[in-house]
Amino acid sequence: MADLPIGVFFAQVALILLTCRVVGLLAARVGQPQVMAEMVAGFLIGPSLFGWLAPNIQAQIFPAASRPALYVVSQIGLVLYMFCVGLEFRSELMVRHARRAAAVSIAGIAAPLALGGALAVMLLRSGGFFAEGVGAFHAVLFVGAALSITAFPVLARIIYERGIAGTAMGSLALAAGALDDAAAWVILAIVLGSFTGNATLALVAAIGGLVYAFVVFAAGRPLLRRLDRIAEDQGAMPPWMFTIVLALLAAGAWLTDLVGIHAVFGAFILGAATPTGRLSRDLQARIEPLTTSFLVPLFFVYSGLNSRIGLVDSAWLWMVAGLAFLAACAGKGVACFVAARFTGATTREALSIATLMNARGLMELILLDIGLQRGLITPTLFTILVMMTIATTLMAGPLFGVINRHEPVPAPDPALRMGERA
Repeated sequence: MADLPIGVFFAQVALILLTCRVVGLLAARVGQPQVMAEMVAGFLIGPSLFGWLAPNIQAQIFPAASRPALYVVSQIGLVLYMFCVGLEFRSELMVRHARRAAAVSIAGIAAPLALGGALAVMLLRSGGFFAEGVGAFHAVLFVGAALSITAFPVLARIIYERGIAGTAMGSLALAAGALDDAAAWVILAIVLGSFTGNATLALVAAIGGLVYAFVVFAAGRPLLRRLDRIAEDQGAMPPWMFTIVLALLAAGAWLTDLVGIHAVFGAFILGAATPTGRLSRDLQARIEPLTTSFLVPLFFVYSGLNSRIGLVDSAWLWMVAGLAFLAACAGKGVACFVAARFTGATTREALSIATLMNARGLMELILLDIGLQRGLITPTLFTILVMMTIATTLMAGPLFGVINRHEPVPAPDPALRMGERA
């Protein structure tokens, strides 16, 4: 990173942001959110298109020496983003719709785990998809988690835009999506904690994560409530309070990374522990614009630089990509549809819930990036799963619109925040 001229980094940032915005304008014409444009733009700027059309120019703009800088800045963006996702997490939804949400969520986890497990075993036997030393246990859980995850903010965006946030269908989808994401991240934490093969390190990761969560909710939440009351009394969050929260966020990210899980877990838990109120709103108002407009696009491009569609260069690999897509849709879509119908939803409601639950978005890319960086999967499997992520996320909005085409479409809720991001 020391050998990288700072001007090169800023030139990269300018190109990334402008490309994402241009692709975003095109995406808006077909009813896709900005985040989908950024996912596609990251793929296009990388070796899959730009590097294929003009490899020398692409290599000059994104030299290997630039990867560490992009990685560090993108990780800061992920930590801030996951903190904002935690701020949007509403445990009361799960309590209010516990039975139906649990049924949909369990179906949306169990089926992808089963199908993902079968796919992982097949890929392990074939070779070339998992890093050396990855056994069946880790492969099955990782692919299962990858197929289980739901793009909770995409789901929230569609629900709020359709004006169904207060309906049974909207609340059920939000609750089930939150449960699924929590379960997927727990599964990933188990995989990361045990991947070293050292039982002591795995135990430290498991206990450390639980202790951190307990301390945050037992001791941190009362502190955050007190800060919220101060912010409410003053009518705004003062600068010193913002500094304290950012310090707590950095400490939480450091601690969870230290015990062997990942920094994003610490950020999400701290956000989930923050009470809804003035503090939460002001934190979102200050953090979210910079994070979603500047830092997160850098992560998309970093993922794009690791995605090389040229690696999928045979009929066999394209068949694997097709199987991954089918397993993802069957594991989430079909299973959630059946569970929703079984718990009393109408056919239209069940189809809507299944469509929303099948979107994966940025949450999936974060999980895949962690798997690649921690040495679980190869760039080939990473690319295949990124393609699956883009396809299933692209489907969600249009399919939901088709299913509900005869329903009135209210104006978007102005209170929508993280719904602009996937």
